Amino acid sequence: MKKITLLCVLIVAGFASNVFGQARSELNFGLIGVNYEIPVHKDITIAPGASTNFDLNWLTLNVKANYYFDSLLELTDDAWDVYGGAGAGFAFYNGNDNKDNGFDIGLHVGGRWFWNDKWGIYLELGGGSTQGATGGLGLTVKL
Repeated sequence: MKKITLLCVLIVAGFASNVFGQARSELNFGLIGVNYEIPVHKDITIAPGASTNFDLNWLTLNVKANYYFDSLLELTDDAWDVYGGAGAGFAFYNGNDNKDNGFDIGLHVGGRWFWNDKWGIYLELGGGSTQGATGGLGLTVKL
């Protein structure tokens, strides 16, 4: 029952941030998490998000800051993005073991390819337990 509750919280958090978000530009969602990228500069975004693990016994609320290297690398093709950044978050344990909740920070790098004007796929690698495990693979939709 706890796993179903956790999954429902993630889904509701994703839809709620879509409805109540302000200056979002992209929604990233993978197997175990979701985040919204909010532009703060032409090369920088802030991305609040929520994720879990495959056992659904952790709920993680985090925020990432991404720097896009597209201008520095002179990537003129809008189909590709290359980024890196840092994140911080808090993980809540929802399992049967006696584990502590915790705060964590970490670094990540990633890339994204858009196959049309709206949809793309991303791959992200990183560290830190509150950043969607050690990375992610998923879809991106431009909003």
